[in-house]
Amino acid sequence: MRFPIPQTLRRTALVLSVALAALPVHAGSNHVTVEQWGRDHSIATSHRGTHQRVAITQRGRANLSFNTQDGARNRVTVGQSGCHNVADTAQGGQRNIVGVAQMGCRNDATVTQSGRRNAIGVIQTGQGNTANASQHGNGNVVLIIQD
Repeated sequence: MRFPIPQTLRRTALVLSVALAALPVHAGSNHVTVEQWGRDHSIATSHRGTHQRVAITQRGRANLSFNTQDGARNRVTVGQSGCHNVADTAQGGQRNIVGVAQMGCRNDATVTQSGRRNAIGVIQTGQGNTANASQHGNGNVVLIIQD
């Protein structure tokens, strides 16, 4: 069962992400690209290390994305269209990659990984899909596709 995200939580996440963006990053060439259309979207992102990227595109309305990275050469790309989708990614270590697409409404993806050379996919369409992936160590790969 999913509960709607209160407007105050969305605003708090937005204020927090702006405050975090004002803080200096640890080192290297971190990148953040955010494109939001629609309304009431929230993003919070945090990195440390080198060569990290986050590219988030949220269309529709009320999509939420939390992203945390630590280490080197990590990447996150979220996507999200429709409404009330939630993507929560956390990674540490080196050369990690996350995906996540989520096209419909009320899809939820939680991804956690650490170690070396990890990769995770996650494509969800339709409504009410939930994907949880957690991996630690070396050379792991996960691909989740739901409709």
